[in-house]
Amino acid sequence: MEGGGDDVGNTTQQHPIPMAAGSRRLPNLLQSVNLKHVKLGYHYLITHFLTLLLIPFMALILVKASQTNPDDVLELWTHLTQYDSVGVLVCSAALVFVSTVYFRSRPRPVYLVDFACFRAPDELRVPMSKFLECSRRAGDFDESALEFQRKILERSGMGDETRAPAPMHSLSRWSPSVGMAREESELAMFGAVDALFKNMNSARVKPKDIGVLVVSCSTFSPTPSLSAMIVNRYKLRGNVKSFNLGGMGCSAGVIAVDLARDILQVHGGTYALVVSTENITQNWYFGNKKSMLITNCLFRMGAAAVLLSNKPSDRARSKYKLVHVVRTHRGADDRAFRCIKQEEDETGMAGFSLPRDLMTIAGDALKTNITTLGPLVLHYQREAPLLRQPRRQKDNKLQINQALYPRFQAGVRALLHPRWGKSRDRRGGEEPPASPRRRGSLVEASRMTLHRFGNVSASSIWYEVAYIESKGRMRKGDRVWQIALGSGFKCNSAVWVAVRDVEPSPGSAWKDCITRYPAQLPP
Repeated sequence: MEGGGDDVGNTTQQHPIPMAAGSRRLPNLLQSVNLKHVKLGYHYLITHFLTLLLIPFMALILVKASQTNPDDVLELWTHLTQYDSVGVLVCSAALVFVSTVYFRSRPRPVYLVDFACFRAPDELRVPMSKFLECSRRAGDFDESALEFQRKILERSGMGDETRAPAPMHSLSRWSPSVGMAREESELAMFGAVDALFKNMNSARVKPKDIGVLVVSCSTFSPTPSLSAMIVNRYKLRGNVKSFNLGGMGCSAGVIAVDLARDILQVHGGTYALVVSTENITQNWYFGNKKSMLITNCLFRMGAAAVLLSNKPSDRARSKYKLVHVVRTHRGADDRAFRCIKQEEDETGMAGFSLPRDLMTIAGDALKTNITTLGPLVLHYQREAPLLRQPRRQKDNKLQINQALYPRFQAGVRALLHPRWGKSRDRRGGEEPPASPRRRGSLVEASRMTLHRFGNVSASSIWYEVAYIESKGRMRKGDRVWQIALGSGFKCNSAVWVAVRDVEPSPGSAWKDCITRYPAQLPP
């Protein structure tokens, strides 16, 4: 308990008990308790007010029923049958029961009130030339590895405005530490959450209003956890439901939203804060194995903070409503399970290995996910060919006809998915086939996000939504399809519908550069 406040119920003069010097002082149990715990009790009382209000009425009914004799019951039954009131009462009771079951079992709508993406300071900008110069001066890479990194960067579709954590800007050999990694995570996460609370739509929501916190970071799990760091920074309330997800890869963004949605189905009238980020400092690769150098070249610094609500009163000021979440896990397949793996190379250097068949495995997971999601978003005339497709396949393997993709894409406003760069896309065809014009409009946000911010892992899908908003293209009723691929191997989809014409947030990460996009990228 905290000190402070007058003594309660004690009017006599109190004399302190002599204690040895340097000993610990015992807490004064007569002092007032912290009022925040009283506030939590009142919050619980108000939340369950209707349920608690029914208790005295139920007790009164039971008391009256115990005082009723058989003659009174018989007389009541005679009056009911005389006026044919039994059927009316039964029908009324059945209607009330069915209505109660329906409204109680109906899932709560989940709204996206607002979100914000972290924009790293300009001093962390890392152009391609600086990246290659720092790699060369570090002295860890041979000429073949340096040449490979140069080719990956040139073919990746990334620009010179991406940001990297401070240690990567060193012109000499550096060793990653937990302290460096923690500083990177704090800068990214706190920057995104600060921007979220500064936005106009979330200005009326205070940190104390957050009831659920979900943080995802695949490759950095310190103690205390990242979620605990946010609780401490923003002084969230003591009964917040806090979760910290790790090892989920780039698919963690959708997984975190799905987890928050499930919790909001149980706890009504509350807000959920979802924070997605990744840590580069702790997982920098210092070896020369080419399949493990790709992550060094493509991943950059970023984070996103999303505010969700299940309050019906928040619909008017929210941006989107969560419609569907479909998760596909291919971990039972050994080849898919080992596809993306954190391991050590022959020299003992740790890193993430990306095999050549990555996009083939990703394509299989994507096909399964699309087939599951299709009936939920397609009109029945578009759905029928998709449902008939497995009957025409060979060896019972799911093969989706390319002609179905344009029909599927017609059901969404934009297709948002993290990109591994064009050098990886060409190996397996990450993008669904469609007409060049249609495909360009669908994946423009993904390509421009990669060019401006690089691959920011699980938060990429939110930078892409921010791009569409900054372009002024999001209208009421538009649907956005977010796709996230991650290690394991997983493919997850989330479909949102705009509940109003969406304007960009005041502190959008694209605010000062959106006029330069879409940029003309080399083929």
